[in-house]
Amino acid sequence: MLWIRRSSRRIRAQLLPFPLAPPAASTAFNSIAKRCRFEMIHSTSRDDLQNSGISSSEPSLLPSPGSSRVHPTAIVHSQATIGEYVSIGPFCSVGPGAKLGSGCTLHPNSHIFGNTHIGDNSTLFPCVATKRSFHKRHFSFSLSSIDHRGAIVGADIPGETVIGKNNSIGCYAVVGVKCQDLKYKDADECFLRIGDNNDIREHASVHRSSKSTDSTIIGDSNLIMGACHIAHDVKLGNSNILANGTLLGGHVVVENCIHTGGGAAVHQFCHIGSYSFLAGGSMVDRDVPMYMMVAGNRAELRGLNLEGLRRRGFSEIEVNSLRRAYQRLFVNSDENAGGIDDRLAILDLDAKLSKVEVVLQMIKSVRDCFGENRRGLCKFRQVTGIIDNAIDIP
Repeated sequence: MLWIRRSSRRIRAQLLPFPLAPPAASTAFNSIAKRCRFEMIHSTSRDDLQNSGISSSEPSLLPSPGSSRVHPTAIVHSQATIGEYVSIGPFCSVGPGAKLGSGCTLHPNSHIFGNTHIGDNSTLFPCVATKRSFHKRHFSFSLSSIDHRGAIVGADIPGETVIGKNNSIGCYAVVGVKCQDLKYKDADECFLRIGDNNDIREHASVHRSSKSTDSTIIGDSNLIMGACHIAHDVKLGNSNILANGTLLGGHVVVENCIHTGGGAAVHQFCHIGSYSFLAGGSMVDRDVPMYMMVAGNRAELRGLNLEGLRRRGFSEIEVNSLRRAYQRLFVNSDENAGGIDDRLAILDLDAKLSKVEVVLQMIKSVRDCFGENRRGLCKFRQVTGIIDNAIDIP
C-alpha cells in the first residue's frame, strides 16, 4: 500500500497485487502486475486463472506439468542447464555455465554466475524488509512491501563452484566468489566444493581456493550461521555448527562436529579437532586438539567439551577416560612430571587408558599439533593440582 502526500492532499494508491514493489514506485510495474502474479499460483485450473486475473491467452506464462517455472522478469541464459521442477523467481539471473538440479528454488533477486553446479532440491533465499520512507521537498511517501535480495552464487572467473543436494543459501550470502588473497592470479582456476544438506545463512561468505592445485571444501550437514566467513582453501568437515560471525582464515582445517560461539575467529593454517568447542569471541591462533574447549584472546585450553560430548552420545566410560587422560596431560600432582611429550609417553603406557579408542584419538591429535607445517598446540596453563582418582574407569 502506498500513501502519497503532497502539500495538504493525501492520495491512497494500490501498488502490485503481490509484494514485488522495488524502492521507486513506477507505472511500469503496473503494466506487468498480472504477469508477475503467476509465480504465486500453484494450480493452473481455469477457475484459478480467472480468479487471479491472468488471461488464459498467455500460455507462455503457465508452466506445463512436470516442467520448471521461470518468472518472466528473470534472465536465464539459453545455455544454462535447468532440471525438472525448478522455480526461478522475479529478477533472478542464471548464467550460461550454470547447472541447476531438479527441484531447485531461486527466490527473487538470486543470481548464479560462472561455471556453477547446484544439486537437487537446493534453495536460494531472499530477504524481507517491511517498510521504507522517502522524502523530498513538498513530497513524501512510505512504501510497505517485501524487498527481495537473494543470494549470489558463483563468479565469472576460471574454475568452478560445485554445490551438492538439499542445500539452502540465505539472503545476501555470497558463495563461490574470488578469494581475498593477494597472491591469487586472475588467470588461475579456483574451486569450491560443497556437500549435501548444508544450511548457509544470511550475509555469509564462502570463497573459492587461491590456486588451481587446491580447493575450498565444505562437507555435509553443516550449519553456517549469519555473517560467517569461510576463506580460501578452508577444509570444513561434517556436522559442524558455526555461530554468527565466526571467521575462518585461509587454509584452516576444521574436522567434524565442532561448535563455535558467536564472533570466534581462527587464524589461517590452524587445525581444529573434532568435537571441540570454541567459546564466543575466541581468537584462536594455534591448533585445538580433539574434544577440547578453548576460550579467550589468543585462546587457551579450558578443559574438555563435556557438554558437547554428552550431546553427541559419548558413553560415561569414554567421557571418564577422556577426563582422566586430560588431567594426566594438563593437571598433574607431580611438579617434576616433565613436559607435554613426557606426559604423552606416560599415557601411552597406561594399562587402562591406552585401550580406550577416544583416548588414543586425543593423544594422536595432541601430538599432531607439533607436526610439520602445523601451528603448535593451543596455549594451556601449566596447572599443578590433585588428580581426581574418583573417576571410574573399568
